[in-house]
This record gives sequence, structure tokens and C-alpha cells, in this order.
Amino acid sequence: MIDKILLEKLKSNFTEAFWFIKTNKVRTFLTALGIIFGVASVITMLAIGNGAEKEILSQLELVGVNNIVVTPIPDEKKEDDNDNEEENESVEAKRFTKGLDILDAESIKDYIPSVALVSPEIIMDTYVINNGKQNPVKLIGVSNAFFQTSNINLESGKSFSNYQIKNALPVCIIGKKVEKKLFTGESALGKQIKVKDVWLQVIGIIEEKFISDKAQENLGIRDLNEDVYIPINTFLVRYKDRKIISNKAASAGGGGFIVFGGNQNGPKKRIPRGNYHQIDRLTVQVSNSNELKATAEVLSKMLKRRHNDVLDFEIEIPIQLLKQQQKTKQIFNIVLIIIAGISLLIGGIGIMNIMLASVLERTKEIGVIRAIGATEQDVILQFLSESVLISLGGGIIGIFLGITGAYIIEMFSGIETVLSINSIMISFVIAVSVGLIFGIFPAKAAAKKRPIEALRSE
Repeated sequence: MIDKILLEKLKSNFTEAFWFIKTNKVRTFLTALGIIFGVASVITMLAIGNGAEKEILSQLELVGVNNIVVTPIPDEKKEDDNDNEEENESVEAKRFTKGLDILDAESIKDYIPSVALVSPEIIMDTYVINNGKQNPVKLIGVSNAFFQTSNINLESGKSFSNYQIKNALPVCIIGKKVEKKLFTGESALGKQIKVKDVWLQVIGIIEEKFISDKAQENLGIRDLNEDVYIPINTFLVRYKDRKIISNKAASAGGGGFIVFGGNQNGPKKRIPRGNYHQIDRLTVQVSNSNELKATAEVLSKMLKRRHNDVLDFEIEIPIQLLKQQQKTKQIFNIVLIIIAGISLLIGGIGIMNIMLASVLERTKEIGVIRAIGATEQDVILQFLSESVLISLGGGIIGIFLGITGAYIIEMFSGIETVLSINSIMISFVIAVSVGLIFGIFPAKAAAKKRPIEALRSE
């Protein structure tokens, strides 16, 4: 019975509140503006934050969670007329470095216990010919470990067999985009493609992976769907082995070719030998992510020792770069959400001010309803109903505005946004809470007025 009476009171209060709001549309709308923009800001900012989180997770999947990437530094020093630099080059020329090679990869796997997989890569820009059509392509010499460290699955076909790797057979695995370009509407499995001057048999096709331009730029990775992969031994035997070429420079005794001025007793100058590294990228996967930093330090010392104390390589831990990027984005999102919260706070203060003004305007009305038997609780419920309805209406408008804003931002700025039910529900609850919290003080102020004083007021 009590519940029924309470429901009737609430229904009556909300009906009265709706009527009052309807008769004061402009004032109500201006009051609700803070709530509208605050809720819209919260939804939009959370959508941007969720989009950033999704992007970071997808990038983590691309680079691998426990990967360390080693990239060589080609010999690109130029001749210089400066005497000091010539002297430094002369000293450096006495020190030979073999560059990053397959033996480095094997040593890392054999001697660093925390390493699970080692994936060397050799990359060459070339072209593929099929049915008289020539298309640019990247030819990548890899081991089977590459597909594990890069989180690549085969859509069809199979990986390289030990026999194919050992005997440098002309086989390849191609990206999905390569298959679509060369074999429109049909499977490429078992077919032959000519990459540069060598015919290769397609034994597998990788699953298509979405890799955004932003991810390629930030992480320095390729669109893996557009590559042709062959066993690394096949690359070295049938295409190019830079180590064979660069070893000719070893007899000169330095990082490059040595020439003498006038005679062999004259000043020596080093001429750069370009990219003397046998491999172009080395991905090292660590068993435990907690050992990433320690392994990278051991790896650096080991490679420096093997390269005769010449630092001709760079070591990066992609996950650390991404975590730093993620932390920066989270701080940025927190700042934006705080700004949105300030908008809600201002909106709540606006509701409180308007409701206080409303109390002053409706003093006689309060006196009448108190005189005919309304309790303090009834008056509180009346004014709370009005503030909640204002914030609720502002919240609903803000939700639609926030959803629209998220789509507009994604459409025109290219920033990925992800809307979630949770963010919408949080915004809705915040809107109602603001109405309740900031409506309490004006409602109590109205309820405290004595009926006789209220009726006597002008």
C-alpha cells in the first residue's frame, strides 16, 4: 500500500515537473546546455580512448608481444675534407665488421637462454611476372620462425619443409593481396610465378591482415599482405648474398674499401661499401616478457663483440615504444575526460542556480501546497523531479550528440573511435546523478519555507 502511494506521488511530481519545464522551454534548454555538452564530451572522449586502445592492441599483435628487433646500419659515411675526420676514419678503417648475418642469428639462438625464436629477414624490392603482367613486390627471405614472431597464420597451403629450406628449393608463400592481383578469382596454390629471373612454386597463402598506414609509419613495418616469402637459403643461393660481395672488402682491413694517396705509405681514406650486412632485419622473440630489457642488453653486448666492437646495428623493443605511446594517450584521454567533467560540474551548478531562482519565484505556490497538507518530503520530491528531468533530458540529447560527434571525428580526422554500451550507460548515470546531487540543496531550501511566511511574501 505504501509503495502504491509513493508511486502515485512520484507520478504526480514528475507530471507537474514536466508541465513546469514545458512552460519554460528556453530557460530549461539553457539550463541543460552544460549537461548536454558534458555528456557529449564524455562519450566522445571515451570513444576516442577506446579507439586508441584498440589501435595499440592491434599494433601489439603486429609487432609481437615479446619481440626484440635488430636492424643493421649500412655504411653510408661520405668523404670529408676535415683533417680530424680523416684521422678518425683512418683509425676506424683498421677495424673490420662483418655486418649482421645468419651466423649472428644462430649464435643468439644457441647462447642466450631467454630467447625462444630468432627470425632473420632479407628484403629486396623487385617485381613479379605472371601472364605477361609485371607488378612491383617485396621479396622476403625468411625462416619458418618469421610467421610465428609476426603472428601470421596460413589461410591455405603449408609452411616451408626442412628439405625445401636445406636444399634452397624455388618455393614461396605469398600474401593475400599478391594472390588477388596475380590470380583473380582463383587459388594460387601449386601455381608458378616468376619473381625477377627465378620461377617459384606457390605452396602457401597467408591470412589477410589489416595493417593501417599509421601502423606502418609508427612501427616501421610493411604491409605483409603484399610480400612474397621464400626460404632464406633460397634467397642467398638463387638471388643475392651480400656477404659474398662484402667479404672482398675484408682484405682491405676496414669497414669499407681502403685507398692510398699516391703510394701505400700515403694517407689512407675509407670509401663506404654501402650495405654490407647479409640480413636486413632480425627479430628475436623472448620466452618471458619480463626478460625483454635484460635480453636486449645481453644481445647488444654479444653483437658488438661479434662485430669487432663496431656499433653497426640498432636494437628496439617495439612493445616498450607502444606502451609509452599508450601511456601518453591515456594521460591525454584523462585530461579530456576531466575537461568534460568540468562541463558537467558547470551544468550541475547551472541547474542548482536555476532551481534556487525557481524556489524564489514560486514561494507562494510552495506556501499553498504546504497549507493544503503537503509535507516537506513532498516539496523535496517536487523540486528534485524537476532537476532530474532537466538533467535527464540534457543527458539524452548529450548521448545522441556524443555518438554523432564520435562518427564525425572518425569520418573527417581519420582517428578511430569505438563506442561502447558502457560509456553510454556511464554518461546516462552521470546525467541523472548530477540532477539529483545539485537539485537537493534547492529542494531542501524550498521545503524549509514555512507556509504562513510563504503566503505572506510579495
